[in-house]
This record gives sequence, structure tokens and C-alpha cells, in this order.
Amino acid sequence: MLTLPLRMRRNRKLDALRKLLAETHLKKADLIAPLFVTEENSGSRPISSIPGISCYSIDTLTPVAKALHKDGIQAVILFPIIHKKYKDEQGSRAYQVDGIIPKALKLLKKEIPSLCLISDIALDPYTTHGHDGLVGASLEILNDPTVAILGKIAICHAEAGADLVAPSDMMDGRIGYIRKQLDLNGFTNTGILAYSIKYASCFYSPFRAALQSHPAFGNKKTYQMDPANAQEAILEAELDEKEGADILMVKPASNYLDIIAKLKNHTTRPICAYQVSGEYGMILAAHEKGLFDADDALYESLLSIKRAGADIIITYAAKRMLSLLDS
Repeated sequence: MLTLPLRMRRNRKLDALRKLLAETHLKKADLIAPLFVTEENSGSRPISSIPGISCYSIDTLTPVAKALHKDGIQAVILFPIIHKKYKDEQGSRAYQVDGIIPKALKLLKKEIPSLCLISDIALDPYTTHGHDGLVGASLEILNDPTVAILGKIAICHAEAGADLVAPSDMMDGRIGYIRKQLDLNGFTNTGILAYSIKYASCFYSPFRAALQSHPAFGNKKTYQMDPANAQEAILEAELDEKEGADILMVKPASNYLDIIAKLKNHTTRPICAYQVSGEYGMILAAHEKGLFDADDALYESLLSIKRAGADIIITYAAKRMLSLLDS
């Protein structure tokens, strides 16, 4: 028999010991559930591109959110599915007070005041061209005019009851502009969850299919980040922090664990990671092929995101994880 001063397996022999010594803990309160809201009149329908996820009309949204909150989810982030008749080149529906997101925010804040409401601030669900910004004559995505529109959306959503507005566009300077507009309009307590490090990723495709927001021309590489770059990511986050972001986001999560870890060492702000539709969908597709169990894989992937340094995680697996997690 070997004589060893330390046998690492001694601390792994009992489930109780493993739980006592676990360095990373994934909790229900760590997860943010995305909710899709449609302008259709009533009911809910499955989203074919994101398995297990549905979009909800305004009259079916509250029971879903209430059930999530009762089971331990503390925050939801709202995304709109906009009928093509409401889309235009400027995305003007995005800041109309009678739009689906302001309606949903008002309803949820009234019915579930303790639930944290996050609203995505972006133009791509509302534009005919599917880009996150206004388009110039040479098909350039215009930065500063877009930022002005994003400010209007943020004010509209804050008025409707958003606790956090989440700009996902990656335009330069939008965090500072939105913070200034919120403060000038009396919304000093409305926070900003900044999509600070958002890579130009193929893993968004199922989400874009759900919103019918694939770019009609070109791609988003002139404003979203190059997956090759890490130092640039930290600079993006530093700029957002200086401009007033309350929480910094890395998106996607699983392929960018190194970025989450680097950011953790560079900021004292909370870090959010977004496990996007493609990451979630790959795991479910592998499950369907019998390669592994989806719940085990989702738990492991979320735990790894938390271990890398994320404080909170947006994930389509939020609901199915609740039965596996301690409160």
C-alpha cells in the first residue's frame, strides 16, 4: 500500500463532505429568467428555435412570472416579439408607451412588485433591417443618432417600471448617455445592466429566429466585439463602469469563461453572464441524441460560469434548474 501524507480522495468520499467543501455554489437567486412577450392577442405558443421556451401574450404573462418568483427566481428580463406590421427602419415602436414591453412592465410591477424587472434596450427587434442601430446612406450603422434613440427607450421603460435597463446594442457612449437621461428625468434609482462585453457570435441565431431579427444585410461585426479579443473586452467594461453601469455583462458565457475570469479581476462591480440561446440549444440537442443528460449538462455549464466569476446568470434553463437547486 502506498504511504501518502495527503490523499485527496478522503475529502471526496462522502456526499456530505463534498457539499461542505464545495468552493462554488449555484443558487436559485443567481439565475435570471428570460421572458418573451408577444403583441398577439391571447395565449402562449412555443418558440420553435429555443426548445422548452414560449412567448406569452400580455394576459398570460403574469401567472408565468408569479410561478417563477414563487419558486425562487428573483429577476426576469423581457424581450419583445414584434409583428412585422409594427417594424420600420427607425424601430420607432421601441419607445412608444403603448408598446408591448411598457405594457408588460406596468403589469408585472403592479402584480409582482417584489420581482426585479429588467428590460432589454435595443432596436433590432423593432427594425425591418434587424440591426441594433439606425442605418446610414452607405449602410453604416450610425452610432450617435442610435444612442439618442436608446435614451428614449430607456426613459420609456423606466417610466413603465423597469428596475434595470439593459442596453444590448454595443454603441459607443450609450451607457453614459442613458445614465444622464435617466437622472435628468428623475429615475436616479433605475439601474443599468450593461451588455458591456458582447461578442459577434453565431450562438445568437436561435434567439434572432425567435424575434425574426436576423440582419437583412451584412452582419454586426462593426459594433459587436471580435471573439479573438480579450484586452479590448476589459477596456469596454472599464468604459461602461466609468459611464455609470451598475452591473457588467459578458455575452455569450460558456465560450468566454476566460473573459469572465479576467473581468472579475478588474472590477468590483457585479458581473452578469448570459448563457445564450445557442449554448442552451446545443445542450438540449445533444440530450435528444442521447449523448448526455440535459439537466446534468446544464447544471455543470451554469456552475462553470459561476465558478469563472459571474455573480448572476441569464439562462433559458432557469425554470428547469429550480427543482435541482437549493433555495
